[in-house]
Amino acid sequence: MQRDERGAALALLPVAATLDYYALPEWLQSQPLVQFAPQLIGYLGFVLWASHNRSVMTRVGLQASHWPVGAKLGTVTGLFLGCLNSFVILYLTPSLGLDITFLKETPHARVPLLIMVPWFITGIALLVEINFRGFLLGRLAALEATMWPGDFLRRFAPLALLTSALVFAFDPFMVATFRDLHWIAVWDGLAWGLLWLLTRNLYATIVAHAIEVIVVYSAVRSLLMS
Repeated sequence: MQRDERGAALALLPVAATLDYYALPEWLQSQPLVQFAPQLIGYLGFVLWASHNRSVMTRVGLQASHWPVGAKLGTVTGLFLGCLNSFVILYLTPSLGLDITFLKETPHARVPLLIMVPWFITGIALLVEINFRGFLLGRLAALEATMWPGDFLRRFAPLALLTSALVFAFDPFMVATFRDLHWIAVWDGLAWGLLWLLTRNLYATIVAHAIEVIVVYSAVRSLLMS
């Protein structure tokens, strides 16, 4: 990992914003702009960080040469997680007595199918992965690298991995939209984060994210809205 990095601590801003959100009164938590605030702060932090560093594309893992391998790894990961999460949502969750019919009322369900798949989902995956893996995880890992003497812990950055996965899963918009199902994002965040740490290839996580959501979205829509 490149260590001549400036402003990595900016990644702590969306972490703090997410924690602060849950300290707000409920009436304020229900405001859409407030729910999006941690993500918006994350993108602002990314812009500020990028303006103070060179080789930004390399640091986040978006070198053009990474695309072929990233597409393959992302496809395999996305299909596996897509099938797993479809089973959890459509079969395991109802068997536990939990309601999933609310998914018909989410903002995503209201978007026409041909716009949502693949265009909207791919766009969301691109932005979210830049924010949560390229910026948040990557910068936290850069900070954590100064803590460990050994290369193994520096490479796998366990604290950064866990923190980024939890911030992703407890993103206010995620929780407000998907309710109890937001817990699925914990293992998604861990899987995508580990994929990024192993490969330093953001194309892999973007493709994995997009394919997984396309699989889950298509399965849920076909069952609940048919």
